[in-house]
Amino acid sequence: MPLFSQAERRTVESVAQFAACNPFVPEFVDRERALLGPDHAPERSVWNLRAQPEAENRALAMVGVIAERAARGARERLRRRPAATRDELILYGEVVAYTLFQRHAEPLQQVDLDTARGSGRVACYRQFRRDHDHFLAVPGLRLPGQVDPAHLLACFHQVGRAFRLIYRHIIGASRPAAHLRASVWQSIFTHDMRRYWRSLYDRMHDITTLITGPSGTGKELVARAIGLSRYVPFDPGREAFTATLGGAFHTLNLSALSPTLIESELFGHRKGAFTGAVQDRVGWLESCPAMGTVLLDEVGEIDASIQVKLLRVLQTREFQRIGETTPREFKGKLIAATNRDLAAEMRAGRFREDLYYRLCSDLVVTPSLRDQLRDAPDELRNLVLFVSERVVGEAGAPELADEVMDCIERDLGPDYPWPGNVRELEQCVRNVLVRKCYRPPAAPAQGADDGLAAALQDGGLTARELLGRYCTTVYARTGSYQETARRLALDRRTVKQHVDPELLERLAHRRLGG
Repeated sequence: MPLFSQAERRTVESVAQFAACNPFVPEFVDRERALLGPDHAPERSVWNLRAQPEAENRALAMVGVIAERAARGARERLRRRPAATRDELILYGEVVAYTLFQRHAEPLQQVDLDTARGSGRVACYRQFRRDHDHFLAVPGLRLPGQVDPAHLLACFHQVGRAFRLIYRHIIGASRPAAHLRASVWQSIFTHDMRRYWRSLYDRMHDITTLITGPSGTGKELVARAIGLSRYVPFDPGREAFTATLGGAFHTLNLSALSPTLIESELFGHRKGAFTGAVQDRVGWLESCPAMGTVLLDEVGEIDASIQVKLLRVLQTREFQRIGETTPREFKGKLIAATNRDLAAEMRAGRFREDLYYRLCSDLVVTPSLRDQLRDAPDELRNLVLFVSERVVGEAGAPELADEVMDCIERDLGPDYPWPGNVRELEQCVRNVLVRKCYRPPAAPAQGADDGLAAALQDGGLTARELLGRYCTTVYARTGSYQETARRLALDRRTVKQHVDPELLERLAHRRLGG
């Protein structure tokens, strides 16, 4: 007699696929819908802060009820006759794991690893162990690849911690934002979560993550989500996690430091190694704990000599303090971030190819705000509200958000490209809070008149050509038809009609240094 009926097996297989799915991809919602049928909430297409989390949590709990019902029935059959095929036992283990995860998701959420409190006893472990043994300590039963309960608890805590960090800090309901959340989840767990739990959970620190994207798109938030979502082992003897995450993430902004200071900050130095080295210094690579992460922000700025030393760290996980020959081990994880085009830097000979290929074993690209709004124009209001909540708190956020949206519509227009991305949006909100207006800075000219002054002196332009050149030049600086129209005292439609796309492309190319 099979362990599951045909209908039960279909349900259990669906639960197993659901549990192993990246929660930030559309397939997750499809699998949830297939399990819940008419009870599925149709509103949600992606996990995001504006998507009614209470309804979503109920949906997950409902899947947990389905899983537990199947697990209880299978357990009774195994207790009476502990004979089943390998595939059936694997499926039983999957559905039990999801049952345990849902039962203990809430108490595990209260376990804080960000402070010293995280090293204390985990109160829910004993009940977790009893539930684990109830389903899995059946006489004569041994599941293929069965793991001990301490590892399972650590896995569940990591999943919850990673989800909360991504969900709360990588905002937006546009497809680019949803894709970014899914990409970060994959950086933490890879595309195969089952394999991660079996063999990769304690090896991911060997894989360096490179985060690229324009300035102001949240690269440090992405790095923080990845760095603070690492697997932390659980000690069943002490009934506590083996490490905390307080101080486990450090950012080093390489563009703000001289090469000597970068070396000292990264590798440390010995007293007397250079002028001003009055005592020994421990660098961040040395002080980084095994569960810790170092973010090298603006990695495209570093000097060639430091690139060589960094390459050695990535190849051997060893380094030396300045002025010493003693090798020391880097035990943590390295994340690098840059807004530079590293392919162009390599072609120009400013960035080593071998270092690049060591850095990019895992690549995450942060989208611009313009890309997000192109996909979902209405998302601007949600983003403004989110930033307003951080600036003035939840109670005053709606009023401030209304003022900001009025300002954007009046002064910038719907086509404003937000060249400073979310960082510029944050400053816009603060400007409106203080002065009830926002004026974006004009881009530096850098010869952007494209010969306009000379053409004026020669008298070689018709009135229409002059208007076209002038409208295009001002639009190239403001990025907004609305703002250009305001400055030139023209109708917005007139400005749009006279902007020359070819000239605009040349001006943009010049500003980028092409």
